[in-house]
Amino acid sequence: MIILWTDALILLLLFSSIGIGFYLHDKEHIQRPLNKIVRSKVGMVSLVVLVFFLLIGLLDSIHFKSNQENSSEIISLLDYCATPLREHNEKTYSAPFATTLYSKEMVEKDGSMQWDYPRQVYGGKHLDDPEKQQVSDIMLKAGIGFLQGLALFTAFLLLSAGVSYLKHSSAPQFFTMRPVMVTLFIIIVLSTISGYLSLYYHVLGTDKVGEDVFYQAIKSIRTGLVIGTLTTLIMLPMAILFGILAGFFRGWVDDVIQYMYTTLNSIPGVLLIAASVLMVQVYMANHEAEFTSLIVRADMRLLFLCMILGVTSWTGLCRLLRAETLKLREMEYVQAAYALGVKQHTILLRHILPNVMHIVLISVVLDFSSLVLAEAVLSYINIGVDPTTYSWGNMINGARLEMAREPIVWWSLSAAFVFMFALVLAANLFADVVQDAFDPRSMTNEASE
Repeated sequence: MIILWTDALILLLLFSSIGIGFYLHDKEHIQRPLNKIVRSKVGMVSLVVLVFFLLIGLLDSIHFKSNQENSSEIISLLDYCATPLREHNEKTYSAPFATTLYSKEMVEKDGSMQWDYPRQVYGGKHLDDPEKQQVSDIMLKAGIGFLQGLALFTAFLLLSAGVSYLKHSSAPQFFTMRPVMVTLFIIIVLSTISGYLSLYYHVLGTDKVGEDVFYQAIKSIRTGLVIGTLTTLIMLPMAILFGILAGFFRGWVDDVIQYMYTTLNSIPGVLLIAASVLMVQVYMANHEAEFTSLIVRADMRLLFLCMILGVTSWTGLCRLLRAETLKLREMEYVQAAYALGVKQHTILLRHILPNVMHIVLISVVLDFSSLVLAEAVLSYINIGVDPTTYSWGNMINGARLEMAREPIVWWSLSAAFVFMFALVLAANLFADVVQDAFDPRSMTNEASE
């Protein structure tokens, strides 16, 4: 097993989230908003979609060396599961579910050379007469994929019921919500249908070099999640530390911290990111022995992109925390702690930090979708992730020229748009629910009722 830098940080973030969850699960001030999130149909449906994307991202974060002979290629567990998609490359463009390439060539047919669409090497190769057999074959294989999804969904329900029975408890509340179960059923069925069809066809077509677009879109999920989560991991400590210190101590501490983030905000973010990416490229060029693999080079550039985005995005949350801390330090319970001689670090940890965590949580969820979109924009202008990295931004950037072809090549742009739209929409809907649940005003209204 090979652990890249981003893999290690993803595992650190995962275990930290689990630890924080165990620590907060019995805290009443956390349980109340969490129960409100669980009761929200929109929140739980969007959470199911986010968990689905997260599972794909985790599969793509477990790397190891390929077991093929004379091969030192580093692949992920997702690559291994999607080996047919990864290896079944065509010559050039082909439309979704097509059995021929998208452009005409001179091909041998009936013993003579003719100007026609050549057959694909892998897509629909099992068909003897594609014009007559293709539609019925796609329907048949889609039906088989549907039955596989139905069986998998049924097994999941039985497993959940069995676990609840062994624990002598009822099923979790969100499992009784019809929209949640319908969403879960749709995700599982669509996954099995797409997975089974992709063994025989290119479900979303191929790109200029004949690579499967469906495979590219799936691989891009990890890049979007890494940008959204690792940037947050880098940004949070600075925002929380400086924001609370500025609001609590005021005076020269506040002046220094305000000067820091005001100066940082005055620097154009795009220029700072471009300069950082250039520095990384120069460093890797001067230390080629340390970056012998393409995936290691791409991972290092992705890590530095997360770092520079984190450095440039902590100032907004810092300002919010500073303003909230200025208000909290004047509250009666904080003044009482001062009068009783409680030490300052104890006041910060017990009274200030817990009461600003709702702002932190809301900001994290809201910033996630904006960071995913930021990666797409930065990659589009060639200062984002490495060109060899699978990302929706690189797919959109590559689709620019494809849109000018005649006939138009539309599926790369559409695939990137659909996957990115699903992730960002789910994140935004979940952010709205979290914001409403952790809003102190709504919690006060519930308590008064």
